[in-house]
Amino acid sequence: MRMSTVWRTLVLDMVLDGTRTAPPDRQIHLRDRLVAYILDHGFAHLTLEDLARELRCSKSTLYQLAPSKAELVVLAVRHYFRAATNQVETAVAAASAGDRVVAYLDAVADALSPVSRQFLHDVAEFAPAREVYERNTELAAERVRALISEGGRAGRFRKVHARFVADVVTQTMLDIQRGGITGRIGISDSRAYAELRALVDHTLRG
Repeated sequence: MRMSTVWRTLVLDMVLDGTRTAPPDRQIHLRDRLVAYILDHGFAHLTLEDLARELRCSKSTLYQLAPSKAELVVLAVRHYFRAATNQVETAVAAASAGDRVVAYLDAVADALSPVSRQFLHDVAEFAPAREVYERNTELAAERVRALISEGGRAGRFRKVHARFVADVVTQTMLDIQRGGITGRIGISDSRAYAELRALVDHTLRG
């Protein structure tokens, strides 16, 4: 399938996401297995035949999820980040105003913990999947800025320049997503978020 077709399908999928009926349980189970497999192994080197063999299903069964490998990958990446967002927001909702930004970064680190370097490398090399990760990171950065402002207004943080701290955190998150931290330091995205959490906690609360 041509890349432009993949992009059009992805946009249409986003538009229809809130109106379509839920897939059958067996498709949900297969999708979840697909997500777990490519998080662990990546996807660039895999064919549809490989995926069908590893997931113990037929190619026609995979086609019920999406009509091509490219769209299967986008579906899986989008589902992973959607589930991760729900996991993160659940953790934030349980925290107090002064603890929410730390809870957020902790939860992001936890959500990224099952992700392999191969998966992240493949995402970086495949534009539709990379766009999903980039957009998710941009939204996460906006959320962190809002949480820092919220904690500052509540008087829960030390007297620091909250907007400066938020900007540093945002740039670091974007650097993590683009592979800069891994490339320069050699740590995983999950470990980078854990270290960012510790830095933010020390900066804001001492």
